[in-house]
Amino acid sequence: MNSIFYLLKTNASCEFSKIPSHPAFIFAYSLVFLVSLVLNCITMRVYFCSNQHVQSSVTVYMKNLAAADFFLCLCLPLRIANYANSSDIMRNIYCSFGATAFYLNMYASILFMDFIAANRYLKIVRPLETHALQTVRTARHISIGTWLSLLAMSSVYFILFLLTSWGHVHKPEKSGCEALHSPQLSLVYKITHSVSMVLFTFVLVSLIALYWGTLQKIKQAQLSTQTKSRSHKFRKSKRNMLVLVVVFCVCFVPYHLVRLPYAFIKPQTKLCTAQAFYVLKELTVLLSVLNACLDPLIYFIFCKAFRAQLGLRRMSDSMRDSDDKSQQRRMSNMLSYIETRISTLRRESAHSI
Repeated sequence: MNSIFYLLKTNASCEFSKIPSHPAFIFAYSLVFLVSLVLNCITMRVYFCSNQHVQSSVTVYMKNLAAADFFLCLCLPLRIANYANSSDIMRNIYCSFGATAFYLNMYASILFMDFIAANRYLKIVRPLETHALQTVRTARHISIGTWLSLLAMSSVYFILFLLTSWGHVHKPEKSGCEALHSPQLSLVYKITHSVSMVLFTFVLVSLIALYWGTLQKIKQAQLSTQTKSRSHKFRKSKRNMLVLVVVFCVCFVPYHLVRLPYAFIKPQTKLCTAQAFYVLKELTVLLSVLNACLDPLIYFIFCKAFRAQLGLRRMSDSMRDSDDKSQQRRMSNMLSYIETRISTLRRESAHSI
């Protein structure tokens, strides 16, 4: 960590080529990759390799979120290789395919987290009815539309990079993939940044609004005598929504606070200031990748089927069975004792007669 702060403070030689190979980023991304790979492999096995049937729209969104996290995790080796190897071929591969796939899956995660929050909010507000947006069929259509929209946006950047920027000479005054961008791709890059920022702002505002609506519903429930029996469920829903909002804000807000200044202000700044922007942006990207490690917590909290597939229900069932068996043994012992006592009393009464 001290070495990263040294990069931010240094004034001597602001050469961007020295930053990508910095071991701090390589180690951090490697650690996140290993942890997220294990967690997401477990998640994928639970959701896609079991006999679980899709019973709700939340499960559909959870599956898509799990897929987005898993594919984002698979993009990390290319990002690590880009840090470790400064060759032109590696940089072209990462900046064309790796970066496109990385950000596609990041924004897929952002959108599916918002869909999950909206679904839970509807379940709290309308507990006795199913809204059209809560049906499994609608959830599948929304999921397909989300992936197709993100693929369309990503394909524009990917194809334009192959046509105009592949094999371009690295510009020493620029950092990262922007050093390879042609003027046309640079314009598309800024437009994509702006659209992504608008999309993220909408999702963030909607998440906060949904959480606020959940709090208001819980306050109404606490004042109503008819819903006291459901007060525990409301408190649990409040906790679940809070976990979702906190994970979202911790992982994605810092990156988006840095992203637009990095894209628009950095080109007009001095070389050392631009270098500091680059390092700060990379740190916030690393923070956003932590979402792939934290999302399994969301699956565990939100989805009963996920907990059941992990064996918790089987464990509780086995404990319940063992309790039943021990209770049966105690009853059997008691009955045998009573029978023995009765027979003893009968023999004593017969001898006395």
